[in-house]
Amino acid sequence: MKKINLIINIILILAVAALYVLHFTGQGTSANEPKATGSSTSAPEGAVVYINLDSLVNQYDMYNDLRSEFQNKLSAIENDINKQGRALENDIKSFNEKMQRGLLTHSQAESISNDLGMRDQELRNMAQQKQMEMAEEESVLYNKVMDAIITYVDKYNSDGRFSLILSTTAATNSVLDGDPGLNITEDILKGLNEEYIKNRNKK
Repeated sequence: MKKINLIINIILILAVAALYVLHFTGQGTSANEPKATGSSTSAPEGAVVYINLDSLVNQYDMYNDLRSEFQNKLSAIENDINKQGRALENDIKSFNEKMQRGLLTHSQAESISNDLGMRDQELRNMAQQKQMEMAEEESVLYNKVMDAIITYVDKYNSDGRFSLILSTTAATNSVLDGDPGLNITEDILKGLNEEYIKNRNKK
């Protein structure tokens, strides 16, 4: 029986973490990307202002809490798959050694081989299922964070003081250059974190 290869399945699980990091973190941030300022905006009423979404998300307490939970769950899945994979490989090795030494009857060998094959397929199916589940959870996590941000920004500008609020990221840098006074990232971040911590403490 061929040695069962779990590398592809494990890579699929690890890929979720990689996509997650690339999706949310500031890795690869462009040098030209507008940086968050440390002071409140001085933008006049009616101005077009912008938010550095990468900086906002990375410093948002809600995102960091959800990311920590996600990564813990992902690590547990990886450990479980690795544990089952090692156990299966050890059993295959033991089976091959017994076969080479002639310690199994044809009937016993066929039964063990079928059992190992079923375990291999079950493990592959589980790895694929977990990969899809974690990808879905990643998407939901991102949607939750973005929904909270959009909801707060709508409330932040409910008086219509700014005519337009843009967002910029390393991947889609719509603001090539801008007056730091028009960068409202810190104002939004402060409000978001205060609101999130307040609601979290109520639970």
